[in-house]
Amino acid sequence: MILATGSDVIAALAVLAALAYAVSAAGASRLGERGASLALGAAWLMHLGAIVLSLLASPPRFGFAPALSMTAWLVVTVYAIERQMFPQLVARWAFGVACALAALLPVAFPGDPLRLASALGPLHLALGVASYGLFGAAAVHAWLMMRAEQSIRAGADGQAGLPLLTLERLTFRFAGAGFAVLSATLLAGIVFREHLGAWRWDHKTVFSLLAWAVFAALLLGRARFGWRGRKAVRVLYTGALLLLLAYAGSRFVLEVILRRSA
Repeated sequence: MILATGSDVIAALAVLAALAYAVSAAGASRLGERGASLALGAAWLMHLGAIVLSLLASPPRFGFAPALSMTAWLVVTVYAIERQMFPQLVARWAFGVACALAALLPVAFPGDPLRLASALGPLHLALGVASYGLFGAAAVHAWLMMRAEQSIRAGADGQAGLPLLTLERLTFRFAGAGFAVLSATLLAGIVFREHLGAWRWDHKTVFSLLAWAVFAALLLGRARFGWRGRKAVRVLYTGALLLLLAYAGSRFVLEVILRRSA
């Protein structure tokens, strides 16, 4: 009798989650709204299971792929909650494709053994991943906002999907929440640097501070100068890209290109 190892179970859950995401994205027309929602819910649960088991493994592993996988799961969580409040929010195909890829990435790139310098380490890690998720949700809403604006300019049905102003309001709410969590993450890294052992002037720190400055400029520009539309979205995308490079990008270079640990 062959017993599955922990890594085998995690990989199986990740593959099943990816398949369920794909079914939810591509099979909505055949499955119907209820069937597609059930597929998305099943994908969400299996994705969560893969994440939790990977963190409970001995030793737990973390890197750019698990970070992106957690970010995708958080964005799907936000989407599922919003769908209850705004049934006209439709972006399942985009979530399905992106989340299927994100769920599979840790199977190929599980990362390095996670070394936490103190009990504050998990909190710092959770704050960082939460900021990724919130800004990811903001970027998705910004994309939906630009798509809605293009539809209006093209003379499409303005009743389809969420209203443009609602999407804009949600975009900046997530951006504001992400900025608050990112600020808390950076502040914790500075104040508890002796315990965390995480604060040093490297690529991650520099890109994180640059992203913080861009997001601060975005929120200030909206409050003081009324930034909106394409200009605001470009600034948001710039900050999101810098934040992506801060951890996921730098770890991708270390793990995949240079093939060495942090």
